[in-house]
Amino acid sequence: MPTLKNIKKSLSFALLMIVSTQAYAKKTADTQLQYKEKFEACLFSEIKSADKDATFAGVEELCEIKMAESIITAKNSQVIKLGALAHRMIKENRSAFDPYIITPHKMNYILPASITNAINKEAYKAFPSWSENFEDVEAKFQLSIKVPLLTSNLFVAGDQLFFGFTIESWWQLYSENISKPFRETNYQPEFFYMAPINFHPLGGNSAIIVGMEHQSNGRSQALSRSWNRVYLTYLYEKQNFALSFKPWYRISEEAKETPFSSDGDDNPDILDYMGHFELGMAYKFNDDYELSFRGRENFSTHNGFAEVGITFPLWGKLKGYAQFSSGYGESLIDYNYNQQRFGIGIALTQIL
Repeated sequence: MPTLKNIKKSLSFALLMIVSTQAYAKKTADTQLQYKEKFEACLFSEIKSADKDATFAGVEELCEIKMAESIITAKNSQVIKLGALAHRMIKENRSAFDPYIITPHKMNYILPASITNAINKEAYKAFPSWSENFEDVEAKFQLSIKVPLLTSNLFVAGDQLFFGFTIESWWQLYSENISKPFRETNYQPEFFYMAPINFHPLGGNSAIIVGMEHQSNGRSQALSRSWNRVYLTYLYEKQNFALSFKPWYRISEEAKETPFSSDGDDNPDILDYMGHFELGMAYKFNDDYELSFRGRENFSTHNGFAEVGITFPLWGKLKGYAQFSSGYGESLIDYNYNQQRFGIGIALTQIL
């Protein structure tokens, strides 16, 4: 039975939590009010001096950029400018809660032709009618979106919580003998928190991302592949350059009782091939060209993966996209298979 002393302690703790929460809420509300007043003052000033061809959306974006730069500069002795990645995030935030606009997460692209030097038939040996008729040329596409889960700051100015979902698929479009099946599709849901940090090497900007993701190919038994991981990403940007370093920790699973068990680890050696981190880089030459890179490496097994992509103009807003990759783990079914691949097609969105 609880004593009077324990009840008093519990009430004191609860009261302290309420006061702390109220103080935090008041501080957040005051900060947001100050931001709103400064933002409205910027709008008024810019509208008065804007030329006749300026749009209100353009003036809003300009003021959002100025406000973000003033917040960053206020914490540093040097003047900090936003880079291409921050500009993308500002544009996304302006339409994040519009129900008619889908916000991209990773790149979205369609490659009608993706050619490999040697397609992985070993993984499909239990299905000889498939593996014997696979073509080295197939179509590949990636669709990736994210949904913001907060309408205001959580801990610091500019932070955000997201749900992301990515689908990557390899389609045997040219395999006439087996009715053109989808050879492999990877599904990747994730929750992640992103926040800017007060670290500005070489005059650039930094942020961190903390997340948890699941990746699976949605298959069963011999073709089943999946894993879960938590990760911490460091983001850096300066002007038209962006860099990300993403180490992760795999959440362990129980071993399978038999190779055909529905429960248990489908791929216990996946880290030997996928490694423990991914390094990504992107550089935007101008509005027409963007060069990107991502790579993984396991320094113990010396197994790795590298992918280089470039977008280029086609017509209107449509961008072409060429992609070359080499190594292990382009897809989950290929996690322990080494191959080289080149694809060409259309980029629906870019990184920066």
